[in-house]
Amino acid sequence: MEIEGRIIQILPLQEGVSGNGNWKKQEYILETNAQYPKKICFTIFVGATSREDRIATSNIQLGEELRVSVDLDSREYNGRWYTSVNAWKVERLQAVAQQDMGQGGFAAPFPPADPFAGSDNGNSADDLPF
Repeated sequence: MEIEGRIIQILPLQEGVSGNGNWKKQEYILETNAQYPKKICFTIFVGATSREDRIATSNIQLGEELRVSVDLDSREYNGRWYTSVNAWKVERLQAVAQQDMGQGGFAAPFPPADPFAGSDNGNSADDLPF
């Protein structure tokens, strides 16, 4: 699942030790760009067996526009359910837009809708464009 929006808050880094070694996690609050914006708290977790520090490589800053790929996970504890939003990929929207640029330096648009598609270009009396 992907969500897009702007980082409005970065929560304090949390660190600990488990049976497998040291771990850390960073939580971020993202506000979506929807008509009715939603705030979503997502987590980047770095376990003892992780090969890279994804918190450091993501280098998420306050105010950045991001596309975040997440996994949702719910689990029950003492009769209550808790849901985690775990990020596994972070892309800056500016970088995504640059990747989508066409040869002319503009993002490749969707082709314009042709209201007369399938007709004889609107010359028929019984073909209405609406």
